[in-house]
Amino acid sequence: MKALNNYFLIGPMGAGKTAVGKQLAKLLDVEFYDTDEEIESRTGVDIPFIFEKEGESGFRKRESEILSELTKKNNIVLATGGGAIQSKENRKNLISKGTVIYLKADIQKQLERTLRGKDRPLLNLGNPRLILENLMKVREPLYQDSADITIITDDRKISSVAREIMNKIN
Repeated sequence: MKALNNYFLIGPMGAGKTAVGKQLAKLLDVEFYDTDEEIESRTGVDIPFIFEKEGESGFRKRESEILSELTKKNNIVLATGGGAIQSKENRKNLISKGTVIYLKADIQKQLERTLRGKDRPLLNLGNPRLILENLMKVREPLYQDSADITIITDDRKISSVAREIMNKIN
């Protein structure tokens, strides 16, 4: 049975999952979690360091463990990493334990929102636009198949996106 009081945000990096998630959790008066923040707080190191030392596969393993644990909670909003959806087990956990909300952003918006930070190890591997385009080719069908609700975040305020989610879940 699906726990409809859990809201899981999926989507590419730069779609606004963390910012919208925090706002949504406030509106719903529930706890907010972010898988990347949980990994960093538990390991004491940042995501780029984990990528450097353990590679993407080591990071994904940690991400799946955290996701499995957090999806067992009730009354939460959870922002997932952009690649969390690539694991079949992660998709199963999200779909079965809450409402999955796909925050969709076009490549240009993702670029604008991610180029400021250096905490996106996958974007440091070459041409960021090309990397984002290739990631979306793989991940877009998984986001769409997993989502109960899809919200486009391009050129929108965080509060506007959070309110639209509230309207759709109520």
